Amino acid sequence: MSRRKVILDECVDRGLVAEIPDHDVRTVPEAGWAGLKNGELLGRAQAEYDVFVTTDRNLMFQQNVPGFEIAVIVLAAKSNRLRDLLTLVPGLLAAIPSAKPGAPTVLET
Repeated sequence: MSRRKVILDECVDRGLVAEIPDHDVRTVPEAGWAGLKNGELLGRAQAEYDVFVTTDRNLMFQQNVPGFEIAVIVLAAKSNRLRDLLTLVPGLLAAIPSAKPGAPTVLET
């Protein structure tokens, strides 16, 4: 499995970082991008990261995701709390290595 650079959106519980071993994972606030709108955020992230993980289900409708050179994975859990996101971790770990830019992946509970 190839190591990928992953960034977690502000809306994702930062505790999820510990659940994603074997990849380089940072949060949006750690990158210094807290408060950026999604379009600007994706634009910056695509230059440094391979995969953007979010719980924002509207992102795909608000942004032209195929226009960005970063893979997007949407976690559609009951909430964005870690306990609800944990059920999606096996799918997330499976999706990260093969996630492709421009084709959002939605993982649902």
